[in-house]
Amino acid sequence: MQLEGKTAVVTGSARGLGKAIARKLASMGANIVLNDIGTSDSLDATAEEFRNAGCKVAVTRGDVRNADDVKAMIATAVEAFGRVDILVNNAGITKDKPMSMMSEEDWDAVLDINLKGAFLCTKFAAKQMMKQKYGRIVNIASIAGRYGNKGQANYSASKAGLIGLTKTTAREFASRGITCNAVAPGMIKSKMTDVLPEELKQKYLDSIPLGRFGTPEDVAGVVAFFASDDSAYVTGQVIDIDGGLVM
Repeated sequence: MQLEGKTAVVTGSARGLGKAIARKLASMGANIVLNDIGTSDSLDATAEEFRNAGCKVAVTRGDVRNADDVKAMIATAVEAFGRVDILVNNAGITKDKPMSMMSEEDWDAVLDINLKGAFLCTKFAAKQMMKQKYGRIVNIASIAGRYGNKGQANYSASKAGLIGLTKTTAREFASRGITCNAVAPGMIKSKMTDVLPEELKQKYLDSIPLGRFGTPEDVAGVVAFFASDDSAYVTGQVIDIDGGLVM
């Protein structure tokens, strides 16, 4: 799987999963457009890290909920590298609470970033991809969007919506040479999992057949497949990355 000469836009890529995905695509030769919200103080450091590793990088600050910011992100990619071949809709947040205690503000914030943001990024990236008659769109969903999860009504709904958006995008743009697929991570190692009590960690691990939490790199590898031409005949699909947690 090689991406030489391809340009990948990865939202929410200053840190964490988005950064791991961007790093994986860069290692395969892609030009990388890093994006994160304007308040992120780690975006420039990530860009510098990538450049020091020999990667071709452009940086855009902006909010995926804002259409003008998204247009500017795509314009930056085209200005820097001439095209947009890959879009990874990774930007997302959680605001977990039992449904009876969840505020409208918490509901709206999660749906706006996780779902509306992906819609806007897809809409404007697809316009460029249609001109090229080529594109790969990968959405970062969640097993919560496929099976639900207590305390995550907003997050689960946003990721379920993202799966529906994935399938509709795949149908609408297939004739233009654009594919759209999604990955649904399960328990992925992060700062959040690092601070879990040992008893709770073990409880989660006991329910995962592979016996470990996933890593951002586990997710990035599957994203890379969908971003490459090895997946040229795959569209509208969702792959769980959960160590066998739900099967």
